[in-house]
Amino acid sequence: MMENPKFTIIRSKDGRCRFNLRAKNGEIVLRSKGYTTKHNCESRIQSVKTNAPYGSRYNVCEAANGQCYFDLVALDGEIIGTGENYITRPAMEHGIAVVQAIAPTAPVEDQT
Repeated sequence: MMENPKFTIIRSKDGRCRFNLRAKNGEIVLRSKGYTTKHNCESRIQSVKTNAPYGSRYNVCEAANGQCYFDLVALDGEIIGTGENYITRPAMEHGIAVVQAIAPTAPVEDQT
């Protein structure tokens, strides 16, 4: 078990920076797309922290396999993070609640 929830910044094989938001149990509850610079990635983390508390910023989606997931969107409509796939809607709603609770104060760990 992790000591605390946190954002981790990683560099993908393609050289882009991405972030993951990990819950206290270490599971990834939100991930980003790739950004060309670490600065852009850090800016998106700040946007997640700002937007996460608001339920209206979450779009519920259905994957091709019938599972559900959510996107966290900024005020301008840009997707700033995507949740994992969940088998049931209640499980997905719990995932949203976790992001709402931990994202605003989660520290950032740079693993690049």
